[in-house]
Amino acid sequence: MMNPLVSVGCLPEFNRVEAHHVVPGVKQVVKELEKDLLQLECFAASSFGENGGDLWEALVHPFERILDRLTVVWGIVSHLKDVKDSDALRAAVDEAQPLRTNFLLRLGQSKALYQAFEKICNGALFDTLNEAQQRVVEGRLKDAILNGVALEHEKKVHFNEIQQELEKLLNKFSENVLDSTKLFGKLVTDISVLEGLPETALALAAQAAVSNGYEGANAKSGPWLITLDSSMYSAVMRFARNRDLREEVYRADVTVASGESFDNFPVITRILELRQQKAELLGYENHAQVSMLQKMATLDSCHALLEKLHSCSRDAAIRDMRELEEFVRSENSEEDENLFHWDIPYWTERFREAKLDMNDEELRPYFSMPNVMDGLFSLAKRLFGVHIEELEENTPVWDKEVKLYKVAECASGENLGYFYLDPFSRPHQKRSGNWMGVVFNRSHAAVQKGGVVRLPVAHIVCNQAPPLPDQPSLMTFYEVTMLFHEFGHALQHLLSKQDEGLVAGSEGIEWDAVEIPSQFMENWCYDRNTLMSFAVHYRTGQGLPEALYTKLKSSRTFFSASNVLYLVSRSLIDLKLHAKLEAVNSKEIYNLCNKVAGEILILPPLPEDKSICKFLHLFATTEYAAGYYSYLWSEVLSSDAFGAFEEAGLENETAVKEAGKLFKQTILELGGGRAPAKVFEDFRGRGPSINALLRHRGLVRKPDRIRAEAAEYRKLLPLGLKEQ
Repeated sequence: MMNPLVSVGCLPEFNRVEAHHVVPGVKQVVKELEKDLLQLECFAASSFGENGGDLWEALVHPFERILDRLTVVWGIVSHLKDVKDSDALRAAVDEAQPLRTNFLLRLGQSKALYQAFEKICNGALFDTLNEAQQRVVEGRLKDAILNGVALEHEKKVHFNEIQQELEKLLNKFSENVLDSTKLFGKLVTDISVLEGLPETALALAAQAAVSNGYEGANAKSGPWLITLDSSMYSAVMRFARNRDLREEVYRADVTVASGESFDNFPVITRILELRQQKAELLGYENHAQVSMLQKMATLDSCHALLEKLHSCSRDAAIRDMRELEEFVRSENSEEDENLFHWDIPYWTERFREAKLDMNDEELRPYFSMPNVMDGLFSLAKRLFGVHIEELEENTPVWDKEVKLYKVAECASGENLGYFYLDPFSRPHQKRSGNWMGVVFNRSHAAVQKGGVVRLPVAHIVCNQAPPLPDQPSLMTFYEVTMLFHEFGHALQHLLSKQDEGLVAGSEGIEWDAVEIPSQFMENWCYDRNTLMSFAVHYRTGQGLPEALYTKLKSSRTFFSASNVLYLVSRSLIDLKLHAKLEAVNSKEIYNLCNKVAGEILILPPLPEDKSICKFLHLFATTEYAAGYYSYLWSEVLSSDAFGAFEEAGLENETAVKEAGKLFKQTILELGGGRAPAKVFEDFRGRGPSINALLRHRGLVRKPDRIRAEAAEYRKLLPLGLKEQ
């Protein structure tokens, strides 16, 4: 049978792709693309005509098809590695990676293509192009420069060697995190050790035990296997009364991928060295400068935002910690004198329960996954006029729990695209976290014969607890917000109206703007009408009590200042690591991370905290390197965008639908075909304001009161929080 990577149809045959297909498939695709590229370069080097439309079809669309085909094939491979990891697949990816990288360098460094795009940009044709096409041309020129098209001889060879090594290191970093995480497992046979854990966590631990060979394990009698899977880790840290258990799990988590077996410090060191060398070859002082070339922000405006958020949050975070300590003392706990890192999540949860009279486990029965999905799809229909339905036919997928959905316009019935949903955790083969990935971009150039435009396809991947024999998957509120978040990314991809694939969906968007639709969607989880539409008890059928909704909404700002400080700290660590360090070694990296965290956070990190070794955003991808601040930058815009709905009146259905229509026509449909600053102004009628973010985070300042409380607290003693 034909290799499923060589000829990809309307939907990839995920169920057929095996490790042994990867190397021969990538080899054949690259070989065919080499021929296509040579043919295109011959045309580009010739004296092509002055007709803009003909030129676009003859030059730009073939370029897009070449890039698209390899992107699709490698996207399938890398996706399977993320969700269905195996030693054989890793080995195949390692062998095929240089083939892909070599070709992308060859394509990006093609002088014939660069000169052709440059001729378009500088000629009379440029003014005849629409805005999206102009963004395509400008983007191709910038990408070519950053791919080293201007380098010659030894510099070019060195640049390409760097890129090859970087690709291997990014893979290695991710693999070390996954393998090190899987390495930890604590088998518990005495249920008293797990006192305080909710039933859902006990069931998850029993399932983990079964998966590791302990047949017959169950939630009531065990045994139970405690792992570092995100759902399990969160449950232990927030609910386990056993302080020793919390400490053991916490210490294991902050030292992931930093031990002898899987040590990421050498990997980080080398990545930083290579990124610095690459930046210097391109004529820049450091990687942070290179990163900002593809962002909305400048380094100055980025640091200004982080400083603003730090100043707005620190005193409030100190005040929150003071209240937490006072609460612990009021509980007459033996832990009241020395609160350690593994105590903070547990006591914060107890404090929240006492202050708001609610906890996440109380909410979980109201958030069954089928109901949440129905509510999410109803919201998409309400705001954006789209209908979403599951396709029941035998679709090729990578796991039996994966489902495929179709998205269509309600008014016209026009099919807009498709997305896969892979919702449940599989710790033995699936990486942690939540993400949206692209299968196909919307594209006129890549459409199959007889079509008008290829429709976009995405996949949404989550890691929530799977269903149990007697109940559906019950989600925490955090998991609900993360599902809404990733769905926001998918909406921008699926509802795009750009037919130029190089700027469709999130393609071509400055990276610090890509989180706008995802963070925007999170806000709807706190909207009463939206939440009540799906928050129904899975057994009784009763809706979420009004009092519980009020408490949930109040919890939004609970300890929010500390969360902002965490994001500021991580963003600054990222930027400082990607500035030019005096010495790049494990000790320097460790010292820098602890110094920045110590200056920003209320509780400095443990001396043995090496969580930088699992910072996947920075060292398993390229987009977020010197770009982690994007989460906060985008939140300014997404909060302000949601503010438009608040100003219109969330109870005013007509106004909400009108605002939703405009959001769809701008933020979601325009994609990378228009600069994000202009797109935001199209929607909001002005530039962004930070006020909505501060309000949503509960950081609208009452300076005198907050500063007075913080000053009083500092006078008492050094913080009751201890380092160990």
